[in-house]
Amino acid sequence: MFLDRDGVLNRSLMRNGRPHPPDTVEEFELLPGVAEACALLKDAGFLLVVVTNQPDVGRGTQSLEVVEAMHRKLESLLPLDRIETCYDPGGAPSERRKPAPGMLLSASRELNINLRESYLVGDRWRDIDAGAAAGCAATFFIDYGYEEELRTLPDYKVASLLQAAKMIVNIEEA
Repeated sequence: MFLDRDGVLNRSLMRNGRPHPPDTVEEFELLPGVAEACALLKDAGFLLVVVTNQPDVGRGTQSLEVVEAMHRKLESLLPLDRIETCYDPGGAPSERRKPAPGMLLSASRELNINLRESYLVGDRWRDIDAGAAAGCAATFFIDYGYEEELRTLPDYKVASLLQAAKMIVNIEEA
């Protein structure tokens, strides 16, 4: 189970109609239903892998220490198996930065994950493109109505991670 971070697990901050990651650990807040969704997926036997672009570190507008502190907080709140982070600033091709599938491919090698039996949940076009490029069984798009177009259609549109988790468990049980 591949999960984007901002907008899927924790609340994004909206600026000028666009979502942004929290600036501080104090602003880092889980979204409603996330803990329940992760527990449901874990109980169903899924590994939970966060795949997150954090380009502000590469751009020098966010400190690595703050992002790592947010990840420690996330790991203390959720039963995660791994957090894959790309700090590339963007603007140049990158194998790890979503929409490229590098973080998913790396985690699949390290944790012996079959991508064809995996799912990705994201809230941005980059997430959906990465899941499709990696060959995931299905992608789930949490649709917040951001002012950006999807480049690859997701397999499912959902309102939350909890809704996606319930659908995935039902798919697996079928």
